[in-house]
Amino acid sequence: MIRNVIGSVLALLGAAAAVQSPFRTWYDDRLGRDYRVQDLFEGVSGASSGVMTSILLPFLFAALVALAGVVLRSRWTVAVAGLVVLGFTVLWMVQQGRQAGSLSVGTDGSGLREGVAQALAGGVLLLLGALVMAGRRRAARRPRTAEPYPVPPDDRPDTWPPTQEPGPSAHTSTVPEPETDPYTGPGRHRAAPADEDTAPYPVHGDAGRDRDGQHRQDGQGDGRYRPPHP
Repeated sequence: MIRNVIGSVLALLGAAAAVQSPFRTWYDDRLGRDYRVQDLFEGVSGASSGVMTSILLPFLFAALVALAGVVLRSRWTVAVAGLVVLGFTVLWMVQQGRQAGSLSVGTDGSGLREGVAQALAGGVLLLLGALVMAGRRRAARRPRTAEPYPVPPDDRPDTWPPTQEPGPSAHTSTVPEPETDPYTGPGRHRAAPADEDTAPYPVHGDAGRDRDGQHRQDGQGDGRYRPPHP
């Protein structure tokens, strides 16, 4: 956080110095805004230039780039702005040296002046601001842990793998099961028909029928004990 603040201040100071430098004298008594942008590529001439078509134009562009880098906390954007300022200043120095034959700083106020020094200082401050800035911190990536099992749908049990629960068909059947007789059911000894009188549990029969299957006239049973059906 502190590094970003210090770097941003240095970058803003550098951008301000670069924009202000064309309004100072660059060589002899000539202001920087008097040099045309095309003079940087075709050679310095004695023709004057407008403010927005002078060397101020690339410096304004560099200042806007630096401002965007400060807002976005982008070190590389601020560094690009510093390189633009230094690049155009050095390019002017090359063209001016070719036109004058040499570059010098005279004690009488001739030669290179404070405007060039201010432009160079602005470019250096922009690069220092880019170096000091910490930039935007990246969020720490959490290690991706693979889930042991996928999340089951809502219509399935919450456990995985799903338990093999028996379906409805395992407990129910469309065919009703016959009732088991407690006296003659499975596991019980059933006496033969001839030994029904001496069997421990007589076989069930209808109370109104005799042994031959005929209805009795009196509507009574044959007198045998027959436990009721469960």
